[in-house]
Amino acid sequence: MPPTENQLFSILPNVKRALDLKLPVVALESTVITHGLPRPQNLSLAMDMEQTVRSEGAAPATIALLEGKVRIGLTESDLDKLVAAPDPVKVSRRDFAAAISKGASGGATVAGTMFAASRVGIQVFATGGIGGVHRDSRWDISTDLQALSDTPMIVVCAGAKSILDLPATLEVLETLGVPVIGYQTDDFPAFYSRESGLKVSARFDSPGEIAGFAKTHWELGLRSAVLVAQPVPASAAVPKSEIDPHIEAALAKAKKEGIKGQAVTPFLLSQVKELSGGRAMQANLALLLNNAQLAAQIAKALVAGQRERII
Repeated sequence: MPPTENQLFSILPNVKRALDLKLPVVALESTVITHGLPRPQNLSLAMDMEQTVRSEGAAPATIALLEGKVRIGLTESDLDKLVAAPDPVKVSRRDFAAAISKGASGGATVAGTMFAASRVGIQVFATGGIGGVHRDSRWDISTDLQALSDTPMIVVCAGAKSILDLPATLEVLETLGVPVIGYQTDDFPAFYSRESGLKVSARFDSPGEIAGFAKTHWELGLRSAVLVAQPVPASAAVPKSEIDPHIEAALAKAKKEGIKGQAVTPFLLSQVKELSGGRAMQANLALLLNNAQLAAQIAKALVAGQRERII
């Protein structure tokens, strides 16, 4: 879909220019800013992720809701406003109309970011970990999985958040026909940890191979996303044997306190950060920057491949 802008969507000029000229663009989510990390790490991370994308020769497009308008790309001033917004909302696909109607500000989830990015023609998206099937309730399934099933986009992540039921999440992705690609790994990453003991559906070792796979996937007429799972850098990884007890303790506390719905994930991530003495947050920061870098490299390879077909 070509770039569009109306009273509901506002595209940052440099992002619109990149889209018009078919230059590489990488979408970035914003719930990590509004709900995932505390100040001042959230603002620093947002700026560092954008700079990482730029350093690889692509245009960053952080997607958020500001004062009732969907913003595709944020200025530094916009990021300041988002961080300072009182009671920011968490915006998934179902929440856009309500948030816009109320003139709200908030962060777009993985599913929300995919929806907005696809509306303006962005094909590559970098995030931390996708949502999935929750451990305590098999009926509590993130909208992220539905978005991955019906939105043609390359999504770079560090696997699913390890607070989730990873085997069940992979089963649902298989059922929905979403290919899970391991980047330089045969093992599905477990967010904070490099391995989960679960296998990906295919492995590729270069950005160009991933771009070529996505091209073939979509040319076949398949409409799902291509999920690219890249392990957290080894220097920042937390071993599974170390992080799992913290996750179990966080889950027990959430159940005891009756935490439900969209509040569950930020609560659990906050608890794991605290229980791990900050190691979980350091892993989170490292994997986000790592994924932004890979996404920019894939976006460049995707654009290069499209130009070759034209020539």
